[in-house]
Amino acid sequence: MKLIHTADWHLGKLVQGIYMTEDQACILDQFVEAVEKESPHAVIIAGDLYDRAVPPVEAVDLLDKTLDRIVNQLGIPVIAIAGNHDSPGRLHFGSRLMKEKGYHIIGQLSESIQPVVLSDEFGEVHFHLIPYADPSVVKALFQEKDIRNHQDANAFLVKQIKENMDEAARHVYVGHAFVTPFGETEENTSDSERPLSIGGAEHVDAHLFTDFHYTALGHLHQAHHVLDEKIRYSGSILKYSLSEEHHQKGYLVVELGEEGNVQVEKKRLIPKREIRSIKMKMEDIYREPRSEDYVFVQLLDELPVLSPMEKVRSIFPNAMHVERVRTTSGVTQQKENQAPKTSLSEMELFDAFYQEVTEKEASEEMNEIMKELFQEIQDADNERKASK
Repeated sequence: MKLIHTADWHLGKLVQGIYMTEDQACILDQFVEAVEKESPHAVIIAGDLYDRAVPPVEAVDLLDKTLDRIVNQLGIPVIAIAGNHDSPGRLHFGSRLMKEKGYHIIGQLSESIQPVVLSDEFGEVHFHLIPYADPSVVKALFQEKDIRNHQDANAFLVKQIKENMDEAARHVYVGHAFVTPFGETEENTSDSERPLSIGGAEHVDAHLFTDFHYTALGHLHQAHHVLDEKIRYSGSILKYSLSEEHHQKGYLVVELGEEGNVQVEKKRLIPKREIRSIKMKMEDIYREPRSEDYVFVQLLDELPVLSPMEKVRSIFPNAMHVERVRTTSGVTQQKENQAPKTSLSEMELFDAFYQEVTEKEASEEMNEIMKELFQEIQDADNERKASK
């Protein structure tokens, strides 16, 4: 059975004040074309279809059009779950009606965990859909007092599935969680991944899923496998922060053999605009070819640049952020050893300010000019006080 595994669409995403809907529409056009070309038995979307619980109208319309093209026009079933960004109730609405058309969506967890069953020439494949569920939700739903964290919740749910597994079938688990090889703490793969819990209790042991022939995961934005080649994150379809600059976005094509053996191939999607960083002087930016990419600019100019964003956007109209960076470690060290600003004289304050702005010491000529200026100010102040 051929499957396409994708996740973390985050439709309606806002990055640095810019809605990504146009870019998402472009990438989903590519994705649907790829689905048509690959002609899989099913498409898996492992959560975070939307970026927030109440998505903008444009995002809802984009999802509707995309699902219509895959399910109705191409006749390919879609198997999807809610992620931590989604509204479980909104995604779950109408799921019974849409199931008849081939759109199998589980937004809300229920006490009865029933698989979606599809078949190929080798027999049945059972898809076990577990949407993102907070441990407190699982604890309340199943009246299990011992569930305290994500590991406990997922271990309980997997146990429920295994108790009723058909040994003659092949089994695919679809989930949305932070899975690591042994449940150990790891860093997120992206700044745009929302923490699932406070205090580091969000990680789930990958060994829970070793009995499934394939595990399709969502939540982490970088495509990778965990512990085993058959336990995988597809990653997000687009870059949603600068921390994802070097990610290779796309989807996974999964071939599930007769005995449950798995072959996975990563396929790329090419965005309309890249998210990337640029580190150079303003004069060098002017020499760059004009680009529509979303750029984060670090200026290396020694002196402040007047209206830097306006100038950068003359070359990069979609620039998202501009900042000056310090390159002289000696200056930084010197600043750390300085006395508190309130204890400095006028000239010492000027020297500190000049180094802060230019990252070098003022010349003797500049110091003499400032000394004369400070003296004139002090004389004027003394005359004002004397006249009172």
